[in-house]
Amino acid sequence: MNQQIIITKDHPLKGMRLDKAMVLTLPEFTRSHLARRIEQGLILVNEMIVKPSHSLSFGDVIDIENFTQEIGPLAPENIPLDIIYEDEDIVVINKKQGMVVHPSNGHQVGTLVHALLYHCKDLSGINGEIRPGIVHRIDKDTSGLIVVAKNDAAHVFLAEQLVDHSLARTYLALVNGVVRENKGKVIAPIGRNPDDRLAMDVVKDGKEATTLFTVLERFEEHSLLSCQLYTGRTHQIRVHMKYIHHPIESDPVYNKQKHRLHDQGQLLHAKGLTLVHPKTKAVMEFSAPLPDYFEAILNKLRR
Repeated sequence: MNQQIIITKDHPLKGMRLDKAMVLTLPEFTRSHLARRIEQGLILVNEMIVKPSHSLSFGDVIDIENFTQEIGPLAPENIPLDIIYEDEDIVVINKKQGMVVHPSNGHQVGTLVHALLYHCKDLSGINGEIRPGIVHRIDKDTSGLIVVAKNDAAHVFLAEQLVDHSLARTYLALVNGVVRENKGKVIAPIGRNPDDRLAMDVVKDGKEATTLFTVLERFEEHSLLSCQLYTGRTHQIRVHMKYIHHPIESDPVYNKQKHRLHDQGQLLHAKGLTLVHPKTKAVMEFSAPLPDYFEAILNKLRR
């Protein structure tokens, strides 16, 4: 169950850093683990995402999501992978729609990590036992490219590229409505939706987020966009498209449409990935074709 703590005048956690307070509250987890949970928005203060260093004051309300369920030891699973590229440092995969990237409560088998453990002898251990090799994520129902690190040195090098935006990611999105501008930039902070903690939203105190888009094709009631992430917030493209009143077609969370063109989730595909190789320092570009179902929907709209 979710847990809520209200800081009273004489509460023993009053005045403490949030991450230290959580160690006392949830001693089965390390401080670094809890700090990550805070940054992910799974531990909120006054319904807002705050820093692990946040000092707790009288009247603060702490909400702790149900992430305490233990996830058992991960067993390799012989799940086919569409491998675009692989060497001793990295592996680039074209993830299919419907596959969860790493284990979590409710998704303890059948993830990309389980498949990687079967395929790869070594994966970086920086993100712990639950997310070996995972440098960045894409949503369960978003298809397309993801790069995985096979050792810690490669992981650090790729993570630094995410921070300085030299690791470029391009997505194709089919959105509702005809977008008039040929090109555009959405700059709007993203944080946890105060009314729905499973969703994100554009909020005043959210994290800076920028999405660039170009219209590739227009249809009667839809537009096909190429979107480039300048930042990498949770659900960023999905939230930003909703924010500009062009939500992604068939998005079950951010598009409350009556009739969907696709029943399995949002029509969003991570098509392009550009990175600097951690060992050779060569610039590498990868591309993944649209899934058959996505291409079939576009052909239907063209007709």
